[in-house]
Amino acid sequence: MSSILAVPGTYPTIRDALEVAPDGAVVTIAPGTYRERIELHGRRLTLRGTGEPGTVVVDATGLDGPALAVLGGEVTAEGLDLTSGEHHHAITATNARLTVHKCRLSAERGDGLQATDNSTVDATGVQVQRGHTGLVYSGSSGTVETCEIREVHDGVVVGLGANPVIRRTTIAGCDGRGIYIYQSSRPTIEHCDVSGTRDAGIVIASGSSPHIRETFVHQTTGSGIVIGPGCTRVVVEQCRVEDTAEPKVSLGTGAQATVTLKESNPAPLAGSGQDAAEVERLLAELDAMIGLIGVKDEVRALIDEIQVNEWRRSAGLSVGAASHHLIFTGAPGTGKTTVARVYGRLLKALGVLPDGRFREVSRRDLVGQYIGHTAEKTTSVFEEAMGGVLFIDEAYTLSRAGGASADFGQEAIDTLVKLMEDHRDQVAVIVAGYTREMLDFLDANSGLASRFAKTMEFENYGPDELVLIASRIAENDDYVFAPGLAEALHEHFSQIERDRNFGNAREARKLLEGMRKAQAGRLRALGRMPSRDDLTALVLEDLLAATR
Repeated sequence: MSSILAVPGTYPTIRDALEVAPDGAVVTIAPGTYRERIELHGRRLTLRGTGEPGTVVVDATGLDGPALAVLGGEVTAEGLDLTSGEHHHAITATNARLTVHKCRLSAERGDGLQATDNSTVDATGVQVQRGHTGLVYSGSSGTVETCEIREVHDGVVVGLGANPVIRRTTIAGCDGRGIYIYQSSRPTIEHCDVSGTRDAGIVIASGSSPHIRETFVHQTTGSGIVIGPGCTRVVVEQCRVEDTAEPKVSLGTGAQATVTLKESNPAPLAGSGQDAAEVERLLAELDAMIGLIGVKDEVRALIDEIQVNEWRRSAGLSVGAASHHLIFTGAPGTGKTTVARVYGRLLKALGVLPDGRFREVSRRDLVGQYIGHTAEKTTSVFEEAMGGVLFIDEAYTLSRAGGASADFGQEAIDTLVKLMEDHRDQVAVIVAGYTREMLDFLDANSGLASRFAKTMEFENYGPDELVLIASRIAENDDYVFAPGLAEALHEHFSQIERDRNFGNAREARKLLEGMRKAQAGRLRALGRMPSRDDLTALVLEDLLAATR
């Protein structure tokens, strides 16, 4: 169990607590303004503000250095306002692992956050309110998710080969560029909103190769996206670029990029904010899945109901409150996760949820190690999934301890029940697991079952379906079945025992992997260079070797 040190309860200052805190400790900081700097060398700690947003302030104005400096080690900062003085950054991470959650950063002329020297920095729910640059990743990695950066010079700068993933982040009102990528950097930028810049929205330079997808760049004084000379592996995929200087996407001499832009106004369904074309595309993707006839019918029925309710609302008719939470039951490898992803994107296309993000978690992501920790972890995970789908795999493991006092799974369930009701229109929770165990899970809280709109049973795949799955996997990997192999596979899948450990589609994938290894040994023993046909063909001998 982690040590907990309270400031100012037991220790008058943060520095006092840090001097005695052992590695792994949690330093809780009560509301107030703390005129000090936090500098950590090789420490493993959590700094957690306990008040409402904006009430726990670490103010390093006039002090010589960042409000929070992390040099090596592994540190988490949660719920803090961090303010630095002139020419200093609010946070620096040097060769460190740093998690910054729901913090607000302010710097006079420095940066909100600067990650250097192979640091890994994960920032979620962070707001940068003032500074020269919002976030800087230099030779570092990590994730930036659901952050806000406003009224700085450059929003995000990525340099020295850095490769962070930046998702669902808003960058607005910058005096310079929204995002600047240079020095051979390779960031992934997706579902972001960049607007109101006095220069270009996104600038790519010095041989960098970012992947930018489904990002909205608009109302910029310069071009929306500028790809500089020498940048030859840039991907701009399904982005919207509107109300910018011309050209919307500018390519420098010798630059090469794959660019696909979305239409400014995709055709909606009449009288609604729904994207008809995307709904039909996703339903076709669902139909293309092998088997799952009953599940496909259930999903289509839900989609029909959502669409009709929207039409009723547009006509001024009453519409009852609807839950989008679902229960998926069945054995592993039956497509539960894939269907959950498609369902989330359908809810986005129907205008029910703001985005189709997908957050998959298990027991360890929700359950803590001490009293109060579980509710906090569960709430944090739930908030990260807001606007999309929270998929809880093997949800029944939360109720397995049978009420034992040392287990906090029940606390996670109780927290979920309240959050699901309070935010029923903002998230879709899907719980999944074995059929019988999920019945026990629903009994863990009297209000749990009523939170879900429907239970969908994912049945085991039959031999015909497993052969088709194996065939698709092989085809995607440039293999073909020799004559007679499909029939032999059907016989194998007909005879295999279907107990709790049977993996369905995973079983087919595992078998294909064994056949590929058997083929490799067979071809090596030929004593000659194999032909193209030899390299692509899987034969009965490979199946026998894989199942021997």
